[in-house]
Amino acid sequence: MDKPTPLPGITNQMVATARLEQNVYFSGPQDGLPVVFLHGNFSAALYWEETMLALPAGFRGIAPDLRGYGWTEDKLIDSTRGMRDLSDDVAALLDTLGIEKAHFVGWSMGAGVLYRFITDYPGRALSLTLICPVSPYGFGGTKDVDGTPCYDDFAGSGGGVVSPLFVQRIQMGDRGAEDPNSPRNIINAFYYKPPFRAAREEDFLTASLMEKTGPDKYPGDFVPSPNWPNVAPGTKGIVNCWSPKYLANDVAELLAVSPKPPILWIRGDSDLIVSDHSMFDLGVLGKLGYVPGWPGDEVYPPQPMIQQTRKVLERYAASGGSFEEHVIADTAHSPHIEKPGEFNALFHAFLTR
Repeated sequence: MDKPTPLPGITNQMVATARLEQNVYFSGPQDGLPVVFLHGNFSAALYWEETMLALPAGFRGIAPDLRGYGWTEDKLIDSTRGMRDLSDDVAALLDTLGIEKAHFVGWSMGAGVLYRFITDYPGRALSLTLICPVSPYGFGGTKDVDGTPCYDDFAGSGGGVVSPLFVQRIQMGDRGAEDPNSPRNIINAFYYKPPFRAAREEDFLTASLMEKTGPDKYPGDFVPSPNWPNVAPGTKGIVNCWSPKYLANDVAELLAVSPKPPILWIRGDSDLIVSDHSMFDLGVLGKLGYVPGWPGDEVYPPQPMIQQTRKVLERYAASGGSFEEHVIADTAHSPHIEKPGEFNALFHAFLTR
């Protein structure tokens, strides 16, 4: 698909790094203090353009399309490394641009990349802003605030839990609104709190539809399991990257990081994607009767994603770091898009503090 024209004040270029060629958007002065923006799943870097343009004077915005997304070079991901392929790509981009340290912003999956980045590249992050972040224990397959797996094989997480109908719609390049599984409808129903619609809906949809699909891409592969819901993580593709199977030591390593950059956590009060009652979590869908055979709360309850993140960040603060949590009312999974004024007030105060 043709790449949408960047907004005035945004420049766009392909940057060849030691790992892959990345499509990157820039704003602000070249000598400004860098702020690196990492997007979530089924999105892309151009979702950040308005947020980048609103940065305070003296800051330089940098937003890459992550591997498997947007117009970045299409290279496969080794899911058994968790988020490391994406984290290493970010480090390679900074090296190519000659940037030693930066502020970082991660939305949803992008926050998961940042947990790994500050672990593997200590001292390079001046701060983290996490927007509706994925739990540090990953997505799916855990049942309490400490991230205890529901099963030894992590069934219920990974590439097998994504709707094949949704993937088919991406592969078709579906821009319609007739089918409930259409990408347009999924974005409008879950990224935002209806009736909100983004002014750049068409450009956002174009960028999202650039996500690379297939059993070795999105959502990835899976293996059969004797445990409900009878699929367990494979080893390929992005959704397996955030299975708890491949994040086993990540929380302990995150808590051991030194120095610990300060963290700003912003989320919407109506988020149905990253939530203690996520409509994309098999524990919730099973409990509601949408997935038959649910084994009950004792075996496979809804994943307490918000509680998990809060407990990890409390432990992060207790071990020398700091964090603050803010909830923006009447927003869902994209408070920076839905209520940019409220978001930017919090974000800019944090950046310039």
